[in-house]
Amino acid sequence: MPTSSLVASLNRHAGESPNLDALVSGSTRLTYRQLADRAHELGRQLPPDTGLLCVSARKSPEAVALLLACFQQHRQVLLPSAELGADALRRLASQAHYTHIVSTGSDGAAGKDAADGAGEAAGALSVVRLASVLPPRSGLAPRTSPLLLTTSGSTGLPKIVPLPEDGMDRFMTWAAAHFGTARGTRVLSYAPLNFDLSLLDVWATLGAGGTVVLVPPERATDGPHLLETLAATRVQLVQSVPMLFRLLADAAEGAGRTLPDVRHVLLTGEATPPELLARTARLFPAARIHNVYGCTETNDSFVYEVDRAEERAELPLGVPLPGVTWTLLTGEGRELTGEGTGELVVRTPFQTDGYLDSALNVDRFLRPPGGGAVHYRTGDLAHRTADGALTLRGRADFQVKVRGVRTNLQDVEQALLLHPDVEEAVVVALPDPEAGVLLHAVIRLTRVGERLNSLALRSHCARHLPRTAIPGSLNITDEPLPRTSTGKPDRQSIKERWLAKG
Repeated sequence: MPTSSLVASLNRHAGESPNLDALVSGSTRLTYRQLADRAHELGRQLPPDTGLLCVSARKSPEAVALLLACFQQHRQVLLPSAELGADALRRLASQAHYTHIVSTGSDGAAGKDAADGAGEAAGALSVVRLASVLPPRSGLAPRTSPLLLTTSGSTGLPKIVPLPEDGMDRFMTWAAAHFGTARGTRVLSYAPLNFDLSLLDVWATLGAGGTVVLVPPERATDGPHLLETLAATRVQLVQSVPMLFRLLADAAEGAGRTLPDVRHVLLTGEATPPELLARTARLFPAARIHNVYGCTETNDSFVYEVDRAEERAELPLGVPLPGVTWTLLTGEGRELTGEGTGELVVRTPFQTDGYLDSALNVDRFLRPPGGGAVHYRTGDLAHRTADGALTLRGRADFQVKVRGVRTNLQDVEQALLLHPDVEEAVVVALPDPEAGVLLHAVIRLTRVGERLNSLALRSHCARHLPRTAIPGSLNITDEPLPRTSTGKPDRQSIKERWLAKG
């Protein structure tokens, strides 16, 4: 579906339903016929087929048409974050060996800054040729990977993840069938185009003949606008990290509105606090609510449908998708059987064969104890109960030692979020000469919790956490906490701000 199958599906929709909306973004609408025509026009402006293309473009109808043009010509595409700077683009070029950066309109600025050569104006497209590119460190992307995504790069240069065509095809076929996406189904696209959520929101939707409602990046935190967009376009499927649902709930409750047209809600990316889950259920009274777990390297692995009548402090991972196998590993690398907590290791029918830089695959892609196919170490800790249910316990790299006691930062965050007056909470570990690290929490309160103070919050934590896990310092704010481009808590930013204070 991502190249030949997707292009064939779009051509079929353009012929059979030429006036059906394919893309909607504000006042801009492109029908399937118009999308096909625009992709054909942009395809004529692409540089000669000299190998991998880097597409650096913010989400828009034009950007989707550009990617479709690449797929039509069977061009391999590296799709990094549109927010990457010129230096990062140059460093990616040395790893991926691309020679051109293609952008739409004003998005060409970063590519021009990254170029050693000259920009070549090409109508609506900006095509920048790199005059010199270092030899690739570990080979070229396999030709079976039409699309290469990147990881967040939160710990350095983003890792390049080649997605195999057959894996993309299997995932999008599953997603469309599982969530009932068909011709005319309206699906919200909230995540950036380079995020793996777009495989479902954009490409699976277009392959099925649905309508993609694009949220422009500059309106991604405008709750009233988002609410009006979903209501006006009568969106039927919404997939996002919890931040979007918080923004929508805040706007809807202030206006006394709900969104009855939505049929499927997909919660993903991070844990959803119980209070937000309850608000989300009220906001979407007719929707089936799903907790979806996955990552860029494997795509979705587990899905759990929420029972509205059941109250849970945390949502299970649910059942593995068809063809998914998994296990839990102890800290020593042994397979964990029975009840307990370990690192989740999965294999899906959709996963990459490894990072483009094969040196990064060590200790990430491995064969589990006992042999078998290559699995991916997710870095996520999961707990298996006596009845076999799985729940997340945070990241393995969020484990710190406070006075010699191992503590999970996300456990502390979840304890804070259990307080009914806490809206958001992020906990970071700061260096401390006595304790090794000091836990620092940043908390935003609900309106009714405006008088809640640090002493009351510490007392609350004491009822849920061991003494060493109670934050040593708390910062209560009325401002939304910083988030990354994908809507996850920006812990590094919070840590740097606090250290800068002194």
